[in-house]
Amino acid sequence: MGNREKLLEAARQCLFEKGYERTTVRDLASAAGVSMAAIGYHFGSKEALLNQALFEALDSGEQAFGPPADGTDLGALWRRLIEAFSANRTFWIANLETVLRAQRDPDLREQMAAGLRQGRSGMAREVTATAETELSEDTIRTLGSVQLALVSGLMMQHLTDPESAPTADEVLAGLRALAAYLPDET
Repeated sequence: MGNREKLLEAARQCLFEKGYERTTVRDLASAAGVSMAAIGYHFGSKEALLNQALFEALDSGEQAFGPPADGTDLGALWRRLIEAFSANRTFWIANLETVLRAQRDPDLREQMAAGLRQGRSGMAREVTATAETELSEDTIRTLGSVQLALVSGLMMQHLTDPESAPTADEVLAGLRALAAYLPDET
């Protein structure tokens, strides 16, 4: 494994253990077993390294979300997501910190927007158990977008007030209740 890969692995580890704001250049270099100058050489800055590590962790899914559920059991999916918010609390806070930083950094915002597009596709895949390449753009835009919005909101509730945040069963009951109020299709 080269220095670049060691740094990315160290950054993922630091994101899960310390979060974005509390991770220092020294932490990253020490965890990777490389010099601090290697960060600038390979990534340009600590922030660029942490951003790439965050996006890669989200892309891989399993480290952030846990192992994928079998089939289309939404209850199992929501239980897995809620568990991930508790188990990887520091990582999810780092994710929110990145969203806020992106509002002041156009390049990061562009990366975040691309990540959201990919996230919609991944959420549609999780719900339907269909390969992303087989999903229609409409399914990604509708089902994937709504699922991603629900995940984001539930994440914020579980990070901010875990004692009163809804359980997976309550999320499912809420979705059923919401469906009763949907207007007829026109």
